[in-house]
Amino acid sequence: MAKKEKDVNRRPAARLPKGMRDIGAAELRETQAMLEKIRAVYERYGFEPLETPAFEYTDSLGKFLPDQDRPNAGVFSFQDVAPEARDTTGNEQWLSLRYDLTAPLARHVAENFQDLPKPFRRYATGSVWRNEKPGPGRFRQFTQFDADTVGAESIAADAELCMLAADTLEALGIERGQYVIKVNNRKVLDGVLDSIGISGPEHSSKRLVVLRAIDKLDRLGVDGVKQLLGAGRKDESGDFTEGAGLNEDQVRKLIVFASLQDGLIPLEDVTDIPPQDRSARGEVSVFKSSDGNSSFFAESNKGVLDGLQVHFGRNEISRAGIFELQELAELAEAAGYGRDRIRIDPSVVRGLEYYTGPVFEAELLIPATDDKGNPVRFGSVGGGGRYDDLVARFTGQKVPATGFSIGVSRLQAALTALGRAPAPALGPVVVTVMDRDSLADYQAFVHTLRDAGIRAELYLGNPKKFGRQLEYADKRGSPVVVIQGSNEREAGEVILKDLIEGAKAAAAISDNKEWKEARPAQISVPVANLVEAVREILARHTPSSS
Repeated sequence: MAKKEKDVNRRPAARLPKGMRDIGAAELRETQAMLEKIRAVYERYGFEPLETPAFEYTDSLGKFLPDQDRPNAGVFSFQDVAPEARDTTGNEQWLSLRYDLTAPLARHVAENFQDLPKPFRRYATGSVWRNEKPGPGRFRQFTQFDADTVGAESIAADAELCMLAADTLEALGIERGQYVIKVNNRKVLDGVLDSIGISGPEHSSKRLVVLRAIDKLDRLGVDGVKQLLGAGRKDESGDFTEGAGLNEDQVRKLIVFASLQDGLIPLEDVTDIPPQDRSARGEVSVFKSSDGNSSFFAESNKGVLDGLQVHFGRNEISRAGIFELQELAELAEAAGYGRDRIRIDPSVVRGLEYYTGPVFEAELLIPATDDKGNPVRFGSVGGGGRYDDLVARFTGQKVPATGFSIGVSRLQAALTALGRAPAPALGPVVVTVMDRDSLADYQAFVHTLRDAGIRAELYLGNPKKFGRQLEYADKRGSPVVVIQGSNEREAGEVILKDLIEGAKAAAAISDNKEWKEARPAQISVPVANLVEAVREILARHTPSSS
């Protein structure tokens, strides 16, 4: 008895690590369907696939994450103690799980620079890991899908990625007006940081805290951001996040920048534009003066850019960023992507430090509520920007680059909450076992269906109770089961039971005797017609592809 108790105490508890989760078949299939639609858009834009390892040397990844308050600066790391893994000086090297797909790309480009076509256009998808504080809907492992152009200095490369982001969301069933691609330029913020005295490498850690703080404006509000820019902030759980330590004047200037658009409508004077062309610039408002003359104004990207120029154009760094935004907006509008799809928005910051130019975020605008009826804001489901210095970490030579990443896990959760997730896939056809001595015959049915390209399986549990076989098929999401008893075998037939139609019919039958007599959605067919009959049933329940 004591030995058994000792064995029980040695057993490990079955538990998930915090911030991790198991993903079942239905969600995995939804993810795969999403990935294929995203892949089709990326391929259409001419990007090529690339796969890099989950692990990289820690110094290759760099320390760009905003979570400096987390162990290992927000990454999962370990020391490789194998003798063959030591560096040239005999030291054991550190490895880290990738925290995004961009840093490994920079390493790949630097390592293979001479052999790659320039510009190099690649897409990649896979899991990334972040040592962040987990919370509801916030996991430490999630999936991203990136597209990057390396070696192109032109702002046209950034504009193209904004267009790609818009096209990808529409390919996933999100209609125009239900999303927006917000665009800003890190140089505009860099100019503001320069004006308050925190430019230069000696302030890099402080700038990272500032970026992280401003990036949380939508979630924490002005007061929360002020705390993070100052001494720090204690959240609802009691955890304290150290702030940037800025003085009141520095905080005030940054808050003015971050909240510039709050409550303001960026208007462009379109009075001199032909009437038939005004609506193309945005929603038009009419203002009449006291003398009866009318002026026409439209909410437009130009209106935003004019505002940026007035407030921040005196700083040379900011002015360069504003000019790049103007070029990006013009390129997008010339291609038919107006402000309703691609919008200049100074509130976009992006929390990663390696961005050097235009930055963009994909945001869903679809109103939604939670189970209690409270409004839900999904926020950013993708983002990216220009990172011209990332490859230079390895080569010492500037290599321009820009990229966009879709947060597949977050976007999928949003689509599910909105009822936009793909319909669940049908389970396999289940061949039941009525007679153990006829297993070979049942297995032959399975192979016949599989050879015809139909998902099928033989019931491998205890066949003693037939009802449990039907319960199993129902839990597997099987649309149809194949049944053959001794009478059907003598007649050269099988019974096909349509479980989906059967469930509908059974719901309308209240009497058990009536159900037994009607045997809803159940037919007998010759064995020779098995494949054809199963296909007919599957066709009834397979949604047509859009």
